[in-house]
Amino acid sequence: MKSPTRCLIACAVLLGVAGMGVSAAPAGTIKVGVLLPLTGTPANFGEMERRSIEMATEEINAKGGVKGNRIELIFEDDTGNPAVGRSAVEKLISRDGVPIITGGYSSSVTAAAVGVAQQFKVPFLITSAAADEITEKGYDHIFRIGPTNSEYPLGVVSFLKENVKDVRTAVILYEDTLFGQSGSRDFERLAKDLGIQVILKEGFRAGPVDFKPMLTRVRSRNPDLVYAIAYIMDASLIMRQSKELDFHPKPFIGGGGGFTLPEFPVNAGAASEYVYAASLWTESVPYKGARAYYDKYLARYKQGTSFQGAEAYAAMYVIANALERAKSASPGDLRDALADTNLMTAFGPVRFISYDKKTQQNRLPTYAVQWQKGKLETVWPEDVATSKFIYPVPKWNERR
Repeated sequence: MKSPTRCLIACAVLLGVAGMGVSAAPAGTIKVGVLLPLTGTPANFGEMERRSIEMATEEINAKGGVKGNRIELIFEDDTGNPAVGRSAVEKLISRDGVPIITGGYSSSVTAAAVGVAQQFKVPFLITSAAADEITEKGYDHIFRIGPTNSEYPLGVVSFLKENVKDVRTAVILYEDTLFGQSGSRDFERLAKDLGIQVILKEGFRAGPVDFKPMLTRVRSRNPDLVYAIAYIMDASLIMRQSKELDFHPKPFIGGGGGFTLPEFPVNAGAASEYVYAASLWTESVPYKGARAYYDKYLARYKQGTSFQGAEAYAAMYVIANALERAKSASPGDLRDALADTNLMTAFGPVRFISYDKKTQQNRLPTYAVQWQKGKLETVWPEDVATSKFIYPVPKWNERR
């Protein structure tokens, strides 16, 4: 016969396994796991999202939290490494007992990390990772608040179609990551629909490299347009070295978040002027709370924010809304509540739908922006524009 003590231990172990993923926080708090790159190459974006998530959580808790419970954030640094991201999600679920996870900046990291969340049946609300295939696997516990890679440049494509008639050839430069590879394929397809011939596609390894050899090859092809997908330091260096080489395509368009960060004109200097970029959000969009979020972030951190921050900020309000509607704070009930989300946020309306091959994917319009006098202006569509677009772009020697 087993002793009562052994029975108690065995029952405790079984209950622990059965309850894996359910918040083990003290009464009055609900844990939320957050996976972000807080060190490494994409740390600028991770820091922006961390700040935005903390801002939203402070606001939610200040208003009484969720059903009287405070939200407690548990951050894990994925360092931009897929293996680290997988391990971090395992820790959040198995050791920290979070019932829900958000974050996910890098597509490569997030694609690996969400597989772990799906395996453990813990919902993961992705903020920024945009590779289409992430929501094309049929995962029922994975949701994404931001548009996909294939939709990312649609605002820019609309701008080109309506306003730029002298572009016939293009070159695509992209970081050799899941996001860059996916984005380059998507823009190539969209360019073809516009009648623009892609005469060269060239990938590069993210990090400190000399882009002049690549840019010299690109300049020799004399493209009308360059579309580049890069992180902040690479984006800045590409523009500085383009200026040094006197290389000036008619429009230079950034297709990665590195071209929209407030640090871009600081790092690129005068070479940032007139650069266009695709964006998923600006503070001028007609969504309640968009401007207030931007102004609060600017006042607190003395610098502006970008769409990645807005995605993260909105994600916390989506999670709080799901917690309010869920039968309990268990992963299963939270998954069901997320699936029924229909909420207006500072990032825009959030409703998870299925279309094409995608499941539980939010869908929103995108925008074209342009750096003008050191400020990122929304230039398309016209109804949300903060400034008139400048085109054709002056050549380097024609600028004051």
